[in-house]
Amino acid sequence: MDKRYTNVSKFLSLILRHKPEVVSIELDEQGWVAIDMLLAACAAHGRTLSRAELDYVVANNNKQRFAISDDGMRIRANQGHSVAVDLAYEVAEPPELLYHGTTVSNLPSIRRQGLVKGKRHHVHLSADVATATAVGRRHGKPVVLTVKAGEMARAGFLFFLSANGVWLTETVPYLYIDEPAGP
Repeated sequence: MDKRYTNVSKFLSLILRHKPEVVSIELDEQGWVAIDMLLAACAAHGRTLSRAELDYVVANNNKQRFAISDDGMRIRANQGHSVAVDLAYEVAEPPELLYHGTTVSNLPSIRRQGLVKGKRHHVHLSADVATATAVGRRHGKPVVLTVKAGEMARAGFLFFLSANGVWLTETVPYLYIDEPAGP
């Protein structure tokens, strides 16, 4: 995506995941907002966005961050919310191993607490190393942790799979984390 669409995607992430009040909208309990209302609110706050631009960003976002309802009338973020929403995820059986991309600077905290959700609703995990590496690289020198998800599930931890393929869980105790070998 070019810079304009990247900026639109970041703005949508802000208002659909964290701060809907920036454009004076309210998300429903599942995180949906009417597209017409969203576009009008954006325009009223100086962020003109057309339906075609919105559709392009939703269709071409490489992380599939957003979903449009089956009737084409509403939009929401697929996961990553810090505002209260219930995305009605169903419990899913994870693969034996999942991956978490982070930075070397976060390792001391992870060794003490495991992976915690922070201000989000869930810890985010990837099904492949490449995606986890890309996530970690956004914030500094990346490191990919291996999460023993199958073992966690057998111990009673619940996992959910978001619409865009991100695995979610409440927490990952350090006991279930393998760090890569290295210096």
